[in-house]
Amino acid sequence: MAMIEKTYQPADIESRIAKAWDEEGAFKAGRADRQDADPFTIVIPPPNVTGSLHMGHALNNTLQDVLCRFERMRGRDVLWQPGTDHAGIATQMVVERQLMERQEPGRRAMGRQKFLERVWQWKAESGGTIINQLKRLGASCDWSRERFTMDEGLSRAVVKVFVELYNQGLIYKDKRLVNWDPKLLTAISDLEVQQVEIKGHLWYLRYPLEGHAFNPEDASTFIVVATTRPETMLGDTAVAVHPDDERYRHLIGKHVILPLVGRRIPIVADTYSDPEKGSGAVKVTPAHDFNDFEVGKRHNLPQISVLDQEAALALTDNEDYLRGLPEGAADFAAELHGTERFAARKLIVARLEDFGFLERIEPNTHMVPHGDRSGVVIEPFLTDQWYVDAKTLAQPAIAAVRDGATAFVPKNWEKTYFDWMENIQPWCISRQLWWGHQIPAWYGPDGKVFVAETEEEAVGKALGYYAEQEVITPEQGHDMALDPAKREGFITRDEDVLDTWFSSALWPFSTLGWPDDDTDVRRYYPTNVLVTGFDIIFFWVARMMMMGLHFMKDVPFPTVYIHALVRDEKGAKMSKSKGNVIDPLNLIDQFGADALRFTLAAMAAQGRDIKLATQRVEGYRNFATKLWNASRFAEMNGCALPPGFDPAQAQETLNRWIAHETAAAAREVTAAIEAYRFNDAAGAIYRFVWNVFCDWYLELAKPVLTGPDGAAKDETRAMVAWARDEILKLLHPFMPFITEELWAVTAPRDVLLALTAWPLTRNEPAVIGADLSGFPDAGTPALVSTGDSMDRLRDDAAEAEIGWVVDLVTAIRSVRAEMNIAPATLMPLTMIRCQPQARERAERWSDVIKRMARLGTIDFDKLAPDGAIQLVVRDDVAALPLKGVVDPAAEKARLEKEIAKADADIKRVDAKLSNEKFVANAREEIVEEEREKRAAAVARKEKNTASLEWFIRMVQ
Repeated sequence: MAMIEKTYQPADIESRIAKAWDEEGAFKAGRADRQDADPFTIVIPPPNVTGSLHMGHALNNTLQDVLCRFERMRGRDVLWQPGTDHAGIATQMVVERQLMERQEPGRRAMGRQKFLERVWQWKAESGGTIINQLKRLGASCDWSRERFTMDEGLSRAVVKVFVELYNQGLIYKDKRLVNWDPKLLTAISDLEVQQVEIKGHLWYLRYPLEGHAFNPEDASTFIVVATTRPETMLGDTAVAVHPDDERYRHLIGKHVILPLVGRRIPIVADTYSDPEKGSGAVKVTPAHDFNDFEVGKRHNLPQISVLDQEAALALTDNEDYLRGLPEGAADFAAELHGTERFAARKLIVARLEDFGFLERIEPNTHMVPHGDRSGVVIEPFLTDQWYVDAKTLAQPAIAAVRDGATAFVPKNWEKTYFDWMENIQPWCISRQLWWGHQIPAWYGPDGKVFVAETEEEAVGKALGYYAEQEVITPEQGHDMALDPAKREGFITRDEDVLDTWFSSALWPFSTLGWPDDDTDVRRYYPTNVLVTGFDIIFFWVARMMMMGLHFMKDVPFPTVYIHALVRDEKGAKMSKSKGNVIDPLNLIDQFGADALRFTLAAMAAQGRDIKLATQRVEGYRNFATKLWNASRFAEMNGCALPPGFDPAQAQETLNRWIAHETAAAAREVTAAIEAYRFNDAAGAIYRFVWNVFCDWYLELAKPVLTGPDGAAKDETRAMVAWARDEILKLLHPFMPFITEELWAVTAPRDVLLALTAWPLTRNEPAVIGADLSGFPDAGTPALVSTGDSMDRLRDDAAEAEIGWVVDLVTAIRSVRAEMNIAPATLMPLTMIRCQPQARERAERWSDVIKRMARLGTIDFDKLAPDGAIQLVVRDDVAALPLKGVVDPAAEKARLEKEIAKADADIKRVDAKLSNEKFVANAREEIVEEEREKRAAAVARKEKNTASLEWFIRMVQ
């Protein structure tokens, strides 16, 4: 057996431990020793195949790993399903950029088939980066089951779902507005749209009233509308005013003549128009604005698109635009046709001004949608796309959460879920890309669509249809069915691919083999919990709910844990533009994966964003070092677990106490993980390791461990080893590498720590199949009762005695720290009116108390000495004389100075926070930082005020 290295070096440990896990197949689902165990399943939110590990990934996967390691140690058959998403836009951009950098032919010059071959080649060479990074983090996925959203099995699932939903009338094609990226030339989802604050303008335009001679000086001849996009006014089909707006009520039902264009358009009443904004009248362009699209539907307005796919004016041969326009309109159209949208804006504004239609221009700061990949301004674009009837599919998914079949943690996220689902719009699932699942739809010569799982099936449908319609003869149909060459061009496949979210919506069951094999579906579906971020509740969580309920007839998960954001130490959202991105891989290189994982878990309070500072990670690296050194101390003092050792049979009070405290820590950690209170679980094990085990137990045990041999020493050595092992188990889900390493080098082991039994805390069966030496009465490594495990270690008498010592020393140390008493100063302690039991404890632990509290003597008396501070310790009173030790006047002055300083800090912050301009204009994280400064100052003031009052009271 190896010895513990002198210095803790995480880099030396991590790759070696990862290899040991892999060789053992520790994370594989369906292991032989778990065949009869209850399954526990989590599907990983599949990261983009183009991605690299960022801090959000690190948090998300750390929390999943805590749950998986915890349940694996509790005997469950754990399947943590890994995989990656094909990331349509991102991957296509990466490969196109690579082609450009290598000066190779572009996508269109290469052709679809050749380009897709290059994408698959890139995926094989570079697509596994983030998977390897997740392994560095310690993610205990079943890597043998890794899936990809475009592998053969998932592709079959996608096609089957599309065809079935189409046949059920839940997928259809429609012309609607979409977010259109004029650079990538595709529709994109709302999640891929980034709102950017722009300092732009608001143009106020005069629209002449029909039947009036337009006069820019006469307001009765026109109505003023305000717009931030004057280039779209060419497609206006109405002007809307609020029905209750007295200024315009008399105009409702009348018409205006669209400036420059000459189109006659109505004035309609609609509550969308806000009387408090702009002029109170708004132009309605149904083909270029999402809100206008809905207004247009309500009033049955024409939809006139005036931009092409590249966001240039498309007016020539645009029948919708030219219909019903006066003579000469075609010349104007030809003049502007093909002009890029922002150049067109300048030309149109100039022309409006020339004719007196421009009333004024105002500065206007507003949010403008941009493509997060392309960086260009997104256009609402009217186009034919494929849609899912999300409203119908959403109803069972809404009911499932309302009825409690699926619960969100924290619960407040259910409101967000309901808000989205109850106002859900048709889901646009088509993308104008080449990389992705090509839509399984074929078009006949007249545009008739045939949806099928295979081309052969589509051909069969088309031949039957056109034969029935007598478009082809039975002989032609027979020949085409037999000879593919004769049907070439007869039907053509839709070139679009499906939205990436469509395939990931099937993730909880498609990754388990559906529809080809339902063996794993029956065992592992539904999954147990989903861990994800709030930003994809709608895009992914809700859609998995819809698809799972529709195809599996059950929710995909009973619990959805929503974690918060990881921000920088000042609370700002991390972004490359701000330069405040913290790379988790750099932190792993610097401090080790365990320190990063523990930091994230310890700060993962429900509903509260994480403010990550490098110092926190360094601090938890020090925690790992503390455990390492404590384990070395145990090793150097011969601490080992003898066969058959039973902690419940310990005779020494100190050892019975640590058994009691270990059991309490195990219960606390277990309950916190079960409740998804990761920070509480991490905090509990941290306090137990650092404070209880290292600072108290090992310190109190030192005299025994370094003393003469005997039964007490033997028992203490065994108990130190037993408690250390229980610590390694409790800490393993959070810090898997260091705990697995210490598990291996501190004793001969038959099984990896990752597969060892969790400390048993409740009266319920569990599959053990691991080290039971700490519980000799537990039975064979099979289903065992745990009712007599940790509960039998409870020892109130031992806790009362050792706890009393700990509380007494802690109270004395607090006084010394508050009064700035030097460590070298040995103080006298007097126990006042001491009960016999307390006197016995004080005498029995006298040497320890003196050493740890820096005391010279311990006396017993009925009265406290003059000028002494009295301490109440579990109903007993102890007195610390301060005469000659503390200068009362100086101490009083020090505390008053600290209070005054805190007051000044509070006053300064209050001045800032009461300034409405500061609060309104300062960045959110700056305002929050000031509030935190105030809270800290208030806490300092309260602490020092209490100390001052206590000091005055005690020295009087």
